[in-house]
Amino acid sequence: MVTSEFPPKSGGVGYYVYNLSRTLVNRGHRVTVITRARTSKAGSEVVEGISVFRVSSFPLYPFHILLFRHFVNSLFRSLQPKPTLVHVHTPMPVPLKTMIPLITTVHTPMKIDARYHEVFNILSLAEKVQSMTVYPPMESELFRASRKITAVSGAVAKELREYDLDPSEITIVGNGVDEKTFIPARNRDYINQYVLYTGVLRARKGLFDFIDCAKYVCKEYPDASFLISGSGPFFHKLQRRIKKRGLEKNVAFLGYVSRSRLVKVYQNATVHVVPSHYEGLPTVLLEAMSCGLPVVATDIGGNNEVISSGLNGFLVPPKSPESMAKIILKLLDDAGLRERLGRAARRTVEKHYTWDKIADNIVKCYESVLGQSDSD
Repeated sequence: MVTSEFPPKSGGVGYYVYNLSRTLVNRGHRVTVITRARTSKAGSEVVEGISVFRVSSFPLYPFHILLFRHFVNSLFRSLQPKPTLVHVHTPMPVPLKTMIPLITTVHTPMKIDARYHEVFNILSLAEKVQSMTVYPPMESELFRASRKITAVSGAVAKELREYDLDPSEITIVGNGVDEKTFIPARNRDYINQYVLYTGVLRARKGLFDFIDCAKYVCKEYPDASFLISGSGPFFHKLQRRIKKRGLEKNVAFLGYVSRSRLVKVYQNATVHVVPSHYEGLPTVLLEAMSCGLPVVATDIGGNNEVISSGLNGFLVPPKSPESMAKIILKLLDDAGLRERLGRAARRTVEKHYTWDKIADNIVKCYESVLGQSDSD
């Protein structure tokens, strides 16, 4: 597998590759991951049976992606034994020079992602320019080289029309969650109740809407608590919005939270909110649902492929903090509704979004691609 990120310090794509790889290893497959080093120093290690190679990475925008591509191809040529199949995960596409069958999973098409990319310093400007100019041609090259293209949601598949791809030919493999780790609380804390957001601190995640929503809720519940878990470049701007709204006593930041502690944060929340303006299929949505939480999410991307509003969560229009607040107030007023939605959310995850389910979907793709190869 080729990915721009891999644990221990990585985002959603990194954990996707980690969990998928771990599941495949447990099934007896041999998995090698090629990813970038967090520093310029390359290295290798074995993580839970997964062979991980970290190639050098230099932040020379917009050329670092070309350097990453060079290092990945150089390492790939030296791998022994040669892999049977190559699985590339976007973003940061790396077309490999190989005759080995290749499959691509699209998590976020960069043509779309770039439209939501915020500029807040020189580095973020360089990233936006790169996403708009360098990435798309490389993505198209990768798609042409792929025997099969998959996506984490139907919404992402539809976005691939902008690359002249037919969504009906894209296989939806979904996103997953470790349902054995993210479990409902046995004894939920009903004394210190709070509304929770988890994720990176960016404007595109709808956090300013989340804060404005808190203002509406606090008119009815002056002591309501809102917790924001995560780190990111908009921390100080969000602090200023909180102060401007007079919510210093109601909204608190937890900062970066370890995976083990994050489970507890989910388990003791009253409601989880996904207020994003753009998503493929967010991992945090599935984590909260797996913990048996009632979720309020914007009606975008893959959210509406997971949530049936009023049955296993609620969908609200994006950029509509008042609509979000009305649903949160409804949930705060009705413990029975929260429990019903939470149980249904957990059942949804168990039925469709465990890593065993996602691995089943992807193994079928592997078998299809390898079957094509045998017939060539």
